[in-house]
Amino acid sequence: MTQIANEKPVLKKFYKKVSLTQSDDAPGAFALALDGRIAKTPKRAPLAWAREDLMQAVAQEWDGAQEVIDTSAMPLTRILTTIIDFGDEARQALCDEVLSFLGSDLVCYFAATPAALIERQEKIWTPYLNRWSAHFGAELSVAKGIVAVDQPEEAKKAAQAYLDGLSTPTLFVCRAATELTGSAVLGIALIEGWASAEEIFAASRLDEHFQQERWGIDEEAAMREAAIKRDFLGAAQFLSLCG
Repeated sequence: MTQIANEKPVLKKFYKKVSLTQSDDAPGAFALALDGRIAKTPKRAPLAWAREDLMQAVAQEWDGAQEVIDTSAMPLTRILTTIIDFGDEARQALCDEVLSFLGSDLVCYFAATPAALIERQEKIWTPYLNRWSAHFGAELSVAKGIVAVDQPEEAKKAAQAYLDGLSTPTLFVCRAATELTGSAVLGIALIEGWASAEEIFAASRLDEHFQQERWGIDEEAAMREAAIKRDFLGAAQFLSLCG
């Protein structure tokens, strides 16, 4: 068996052929095989799932590796191994993490100046806040500047009930999307399909893009954004494939 070492995200490529097969340890699922040997997660479970299209996409990540295996560039693999290894036991922690973002949610904090930035934030973020209010029947508090706001209890309870109702894979995606955007509102927007993944990600980078227009693009910052976007779009792809 081949074990996937996520604790070492970059390692030398050790296989030639990637395929899908069946595993006695995961009946009815499609397992990733490297040179015919079923790959294992860090907790030594087969890297397998019941959806063939999802596993084909995971296999493409492994097949695309050249001389080294960089699991940081394999978002589908990382999400799937985490779900397999932690699954339902992580549900409460995932819910707590998503809810914690409501207290400092990106789209709830508008700038105090300049006017052009405020106008753009209102144009891009307000529709998401409106969709939230319509979906949950509870409005979120919004601030301008750095003054902290606490969200109403009815909004927190509605969000908790929503998260409790998500399937475990979807909850993992929601937590990932929330962390990557800095916004539970945008994380849930991805799950609910309130906009395309590209549009939601762009909304999360509104402030940074505004500054880039004024001061130019910093190469290092651009590389960080590219990595975040890769992971966010990977989470969106996982959502569409996991059923």
